[in-house]
This record gives sequence, structure tokens and C-alpha cells, in this order.
Amino acid sequence: MTFWIVSLTGWMLAYILGSIPTAYLAGRLYRLDIRQYGSGSVGATNALRVLGKWPALGVLIIDVLKGVAAVVLVREISVWFLASSIAAPATLDQQAWPSWAASLGAGAALLGHSRSIWLGFGGGKSVATGLGVLLALAWPVALGALAVFAITLAVSRIVSLGSILAALTAMLLVVILQQPLPHQLIVFAGGLYVVVRHRANFGRLLNGTEPQFGRVAGD
Repeated sequence: MTFWIVSLTGWMLAYILGSIPTAYLAGRLYRLDIRQYGSGSVGATNALRVLGKWPALGVLIIDVLKGVAAVVLVREISVWFLASSIAAPATLDQQAWPSWAASLGAGAALLGHSRSIWLGFGGGKSVATGLGVLLALAWPVALGALAVFAITLAVSRIVSLGSILAALTAMLLVVILQQPLPHQLIVFAGGLYVVVRHRANFGRLLNGTEPQFGRVAGD
């Protein structure tokens, strides 16, 4: 019982970290609700449109760091527990468990960002926080996905297209680079989640009306 209480506590903390509504809080500093402007999204892209480049950069960095922190926190909690004198379940694979725990923590952080308890379970599209959890879980995969995002953005100037292609790249690289099974599963789940969160963008991408970087509309 203690094992599951500790594990659930770690995952709840990961969710709370992920749920910190960075862009919303940045907007409140300017006495506005960012959800009422631009695309209405609570993320770095809309922060750029509404608040400008420096607030948006702060939002981006914090959203990435909260993803990193969530995974590292859960991983360290699991390692601490296994090193303590508290008995773990006999059937537990103690070598694999930190990877499983951290992967579930990554999922909790992504869910927290897009379904924040502080915003009535609304939120952003989990791209920056997704990069953060990827950096903590499998940094080579994160760097590969980030490179695809950067190249796509440089060529197309469309953030949503870069985000979608980066998510798909992460799903491919996590297999090619033979990451542990828990990491593969959460990257696939998280990647699909990010793609689904961008479903409203697909129609605009297909008909050529998706806004380019820095312009107001629907990313």
C-alpha cells in the first residue's frame, strides 16, 4: 500500500507541475486573460502573438522546465523508494520501475498542461511541456524532434506544422534509438496526444489558411 501511495503522490505532483498555467499567469501580469485573445490557446505561441517575444520566451522556458522537473521528480521519488527500507511489491522489477514511473510522470505532466486544474481543465497543446519531458526521458529523441521543428518552422513559418512533425519524429526516433519500452509507450501516447490536440489546425493546413509564425489566428 505504501508503494502505491508514494507512486501516486509522485504522479500527482507531476500533474500539478504540468498544470501551472504559465501563459495565463504571464497574461495576468498585463491585466488580461490570454484565452480571450489571439487563438485563445494557453501556450508560448499565443503568448508571442498577444504579449510579445520576451514574455513568450519566458513562457516557453518555464513550460519546458516544468516538463523536465516533473519527470526528474517522479524518477527520483521512485529511486529513493527502492533504496529505502520500505518493502516494494515482490513482483516489482526494480531495475525497470524508475523508467515506468518517470514515463507515467511524463504523461501526468502533459495531461496537466492541457487539462489544467487551475483553468477549469482547459489548457495548451502540450508541445513545450512535451519537449521538456522528452529531454528528461530521452534527450537524443528530444533533440531530433526539436531539429525537425526548427527546420519546418524556418521553411514554412507555421508553428502547428512544426509541432505535428516534431511529435511524429519523436515517435519514430524513440524506436530507432531503441529506447526502453516505457519511454516508447509514453512517447507514442504523448505524440498522438499532441497531434490530436492540433486537430483544429489540419483543415487550415490543407486549405492553406493556417497562419504563419507571429500572426494572429488559430494555432
